Amino acid sequence: MGYREQAPPVALEPWLDCTWERRAEDAAPQRVLPDGCIDIVWIEAGGTRLVGPSTSAFLVPLPPGTRVAGARLHPGAAASLLGVAPEAIRDAALPIEAVWGDEGARLAAALDEHADPAAALRGALLVRAAAAERPDPLVAEVVTRLRRPDAAVGRLARELAISERQLRRRVSVAVGYGPKLLLRVLRLGRALAAARDGDELARVAYDAGYADQSHFSNDCRTLAGASPSVVIAPSRPISPSVPSPHRPS
Repeated sequence: MGYREQAPPVALEPWLDCTWERRAEDAAPQRVLPDGCIDIVWIEAGGTRLVGPSTSAFLVPLPPGTRVAGARLHPGAAASLLGVAPEAIRDAALPIEAVWGDEGARLAAALDEHADPAAALRGALLVRAAAAERPDPLVAEVVTRLRRPDAAVGRLARELAISERQLRRRVSVAVGYGPKLLLRVLRLGRALAAARDGDELARVAYDAGYADQSHFSNDCRTLAGASPSVVIAPSRPISPSVPSPHRPS
């Protein structure tokens, strides 16, 4: 099994982007890119962690054959469902027990025992969703608009009739970092997806909203830690948010 995603149940759609699962196919480390999301991640024989919003990529070594499953929350949608402050867990991967106490310990044990950990995660989140507040609708609209190639933070604030300061505060509270970094993160993800589909890098840069190919390459090195050609190489596949055992928490 490589990597596959499952769409969320209707009741979880306001918060959950997908659940996912993968099996490590070889010893090559997985490069995990920032995406504005928070994930709950279970690793076979490695525990369950809450992975906060990343500001740069990190590499995850996994023994071949290791099973991994997770739940990925929409950017800006995790706080009310998970009961966490995204800014407090930025660039961190915390044992779920440290976040949810006894509830987290029970979830970690259930995932270790369940034949389908992704399904078990969906079940646990459905229970929490019954009492959770909906995500901030303004932030959801911001995320949608920031995915556009012509997105600009200053213009976006004017379009939404709020100040740039208010925009920065609302997005930072919900996502874990501000709209300018989120724009860069979303733009890079969009560009790399097109590049993996085989589009020429100059065209990718233009379509994603970069000034030129050099701008794309520089942003990729800053956020992903390598050039676009290295990031999209088959030997270094892009992975969902899997916490590295060597990553600070």
